[in-house]
Amino acid sequence: MIFVFERFLRNLSKWFTLIGGVALLALTAIACINMAFRPLGYPLKGAYELVGFLGAMVVALPLAYTQLSRSHISVDILLPYYSKRTKKIINAINSFLCTIFFITVTWQSTQYATTIWKRGETSETLRIIYYPFVYVLAICSLLLSLILLFDFIRTITSNKGEIQ
Repeated sequence: MIFVFERFLRNLSKWFTLIGGVALLALTAIACINMAFRPLGYPLKGAYELVGFLGAMVVALPLAYTQLSRSHISVDILLPYYSKRTKKIINAINSFLCTIFFITVTWQSTQYATTIWKRGETSETLRIIYYPFVYVLAICSLLLSLILLFDFIRTITSNKGEIQ
């Protein structure tokens, strides 16, 4: 059952990354069009807002896949010199603390999104309702925290010091 759930998370994270890539293309197109038309006196209205919303999606959506593929930056100056047991303890603590952190991010983002939804807040220029973007951030944080939780479980149950 756990393997099925983990496979589901892996596939979902790939889809989120694909959507993040589409958001990156849209962000780039909006920025380029705005730069091209601004000197002509026709800047895109709300380009700054759209680039901000899309930028948040570009960063949030691939977080889980980046964790799965171990593509985050890591600095391990001292870690290679530690024993396997010490590496295992450090990796377990790291995964656990990161899980707690991203669960907190999920909780706070959900609360914030619900608050701005109830208030009916919109963006200044285009009047876009933006609570869905905050909910997407919360969902991405939840997905990342679940993957970090699996990393924690895998670390404490494996015989090796490193996460597979």
